[in-house]
Amino acid sequence: MPLHMTKVAYQAQSLEEMHGWFASRGEIARLTTRYLPKRHAELIGGSLFWIYKHQLVARSPILGFEPSEDGRTHILISTRLIDVYPLPRRAHQGWRYLADADAPRDLGEGEDPGEIMPGKLAGELAKLGLV
Repeated sequence: MPLHMTKVAYQAQSLEEMHGWFASRGEIARLTTRYLPKRHAELIGGSLFWIYKHQLVARSPILGFEPSEDGRTHILISTRLIDVYPLPRRAHQGWRYLADADAPRDLGEGEDPGEIMPGKLAGELAKLGLV
């Protein structure tokens, strides 16, 4: 089973904006991080899940890692943004690991998650087993 990462989609105003950003980047995007993740070998083949409004809403397949010119590390991700079923997740700085068993499922063809509800409300509904 692959290992995944989560990252907050800072400054994203909407999911449509996120899709537009990824569509304008070619086939590979580079995200810079200070350190190479200790479990980087397990992450290749996994995905970077994006947090928007306190929910995991989309994922980008992780293609690999490469050193940057300034000593940091580039995370190479596919610009194919795949929508997932929204799952409550607290915001955090940087990135965090996400086990495959805890990752949300992809949305099916033509499936619409509707409007993204506020994270606090989604979390409360999840505790009640309603989402």
